[in-house]
Amino acid sequence: MTASHPATTPASDPEARASRAERIGDAALDLLVERGMRGLTHRAVDERAGLPQGSTSNHARTRQALLETAVRRQVELEARVLTPAELPGAGRGGGSRVDTPALVTTDARVDGGSGAGTDALVDMLALALHRYLTDHRALLVSRYELALEATRRPELRSFFDAAGSVFRGPLIAAMAAAGSPEPERHALSLVAWCEGLLFSCAVGSFHASVPSRAELRTGVGELLRGMLTGRPLGE
Repeated sequence: MTASHPATTPASDPEARASRAERIGDAALDLLVERGMRGLTHRAVDERAGLPQGSTSNHARTRQALLETAVRRQVELEARVLTPAELPGAGRGGGSRVDTPALVTTDARVDGGSGAGTDALVDMLALALHRYLTDHRALLVSRYELALEATRRPELRSFFDAAGSVFRGPLIAAMAAAGSPEPERHALSLVAWCEGLLFSCAVGSFHASVPSRAELRTGVGELLRGMLTGRPLGE
């Protein structure tokens, strides 16, 4: 492995630098999942990534820089949990919508909002939640490790928050498109619900079983119905 990524990679080769940064980021996240924050060292990253000793230090000289590399890679990988074709609206404008029949067996259309837009949002969230819990649990664990470390390091806190903000704007816009009169507040409520479910099912007391996509869709639909119609559930 080291032969294809020599330590003497020219600094002028951006593609090679990007590839090395990804390997370092991937190795850092793997170590966080397996060993926790104490197991994340420059030497350990070199070993896990199969890079010559000192490679990680050359890329990220301080621990803060190494943590920022891990956060940056975390954001990149989380952005790939869903493909562009699986995002709401992918089927419009000449594209092809992903067929997800298991997600559309329960009608979660919210009265008063954009029905099609709300259904697409419910479908997307249910798929993303299920994919995290089945295929990407390690990403959740590494995110929790980084979030906890950010509470102890103000300099990491600001970087962590800025990196995560790339997801906030689109969600607020999606809530507005679904008919929310208070998209920022409702986006926060939605994130809190989703994060609580992910934590409980990934590392909490419900870790032994994973809700089905249909169950997740029902839960997200109930939440959105309550927020967007302003009526208590059951009415």
